Amino acid sequence: MNSIPPEFQITNLLHQDTYLLDGQLKKWTGEFSLIYSTISSTENYAPTVLGSIPIMGESVADEVVQSAVAAYDNGQGLWPTMKVIDRIKCMENFVTQMKATRSEVVKYLMWEIGKSLGDSEKEFDRTVEYIYDTIEDYKQLDRNSNRFTKSQGVNAMVRRGPLGVVLCLGPYNYPLNETFSLLIPAIIMGNTVIFKPAKHGVLLISPLLEAFRSSFPKGVINIVYGRGRDVASPIMKSGKVDILALIGNSKSAIALQDMHPNKNRLRLILGLEAKNPAIILPDADLDLAIQECITGTLSFNGQRCTALKILYVHESIAVEFNKRFAEKVDALSFGNPWEKGVLLTPLPEKEIPDYIQELIDDATNKGAKVINAKGGERSDNYIFPAVLFPINKEMRVYHEEQFGPVVPILTFKDIQEPLNDMAESNYGQQVSLFGKDIRTIAPLIDTLVNLVCRVNLNSSCQRGPDVYPFTGRKDSAVGTLSIHDALRSFSIRTFVASKDNAYNNEILQALLNSKESNFINTDYIL
Repeated sequence: MNSIPPEFQITNLLHQDTYLLDGQLKKWTGEFSLIYSTISSTENYAPTVLGSIPIMGESVADEVVQSAVAAYDNGQGLWPTMKVIDRIKCMENFVTQMKATRSEVVKYLMWEIGKSLGDSEKEFDRTVEYIYDTIEDYKQLDRNSNRFTKSQGVNAMVRRGPLGVVLCLGPYNYPLNETFSLLIPAIIMGNTVIFKPAKHGVLLISPLLEAFRSSFPKGVINIVYGRGRDVASPIMKSGKVDILALIGNSKSAIALQDMHPNKNRLRLILGLEAKNPAIILPDADLDLAIQECITGTLSFNGQRCTALKILYVHESIAVEFNKRFAEKVDALSFGNPWEKGVLLTPLPEKEIPDYIQELIDDATNKGAKVINAKGGERSDNYIFPAVLFPINKEMRVYHEEQFGPVVPILTFKDIQEPLNDMAESNYGQQVSLFGKDIRTIAPLIDTLVNLVCRVNLNSSCQRGPDVYPFTGRKDSAVGTLSIHDALRSFSIRTFVASKDNAYNNEILQALLNSKESNFINTDYIL
């Protein structure tokens, strides 16, 4: 414990004994489950107890559904009918309070999921920036809607309105940023939300509960805890959820959809698996390609849907690429998240090293070799990244989205080989393309944009900047999440129309002058 900087030490356990329901932090009197970190706080390795969270089930699921439904009130509730400027003020109040929790949230990001200090701080700051950017984009959206248009003798004011009740389920690898990329646009567009934190990265939500409670009207945001099957399942079975917003696994998404009794009334906003490849062409700048592929494959131990999950290297440069890449991987430092300069940090799930070992064993039994000296070395809470070569289609690591530190490499002679593999894949999120000759790159780009949704030229795959679309083809996503697109994903175009005649125009003018309607108004939000 002495080697842990004082500001990052766990001195008191965080027992989360309240949950947010109908505008109140309600006391939980049932069972609790302990939250462990795989990071040890003692010299002799032992997982660290961080605190506890409630084990909730169907009764609480019923309560939060009732709360969210009542707050929406068939579109008549305070929140869905509130003026845009007033919803924005509530969100500004929330983010102001959120900023005060930075040090505590960052500490739990490190302990709960093993994210490095720098990346944890970046995740928090990026989330705050995301909220402010969402507010500004919503203002512009409102300004653009802030007028009547006339077509074929009909006057209309077209705005975007809420859809209803949202069930929001975020991922453990970005439990703040990616969760809030669902939560914030869902709330600000006038929906009411039920939010269950991920299985890891759950205690870091605790410092934000009061900010949620005090910033929004009752029932707008409800926060519950427990296993998905015990809480999310009965929520979906109620049939009261209008939007399922989930970033995670497609099996979970399909199972939850299947529980909804009215699937045609359920909007889906899903960020799911990917198997993003890198394609390294013969004329690629190897220094650049290797560095970007290191970042792409092993940033946060490869626990990102946007991570590079398989590398296609042209056979003419494979020997040199593999040698230099393997050396770079072995030079990466492993340590606790607060240690300076670490890229590799403890894995948040104790089962992951065994899973990665299974992938390594399967690949080596089928002809691959671990080509880096330290590949597969084990410690209590980690397995050192293994670079596997050559990979073939019989191996599990070729097909499965490995969510951990293992890097499969295979060679290609004809560019059609990786293109065919991508076309046959179940996934279609992103690709990284490394090369220089535009006569080669140009037709490749024209093909790749029809296989994935983002082509990264001489750079690793990533989500940001948040102004750009984040989505995927096939099994990788449903809906689009950028600041601009998310506001539209969580809303629907709705409008008031009237025939262009003196009688109707007099009524519309009176509505505008009186400011009685929150919908029919031309107030300009600065």
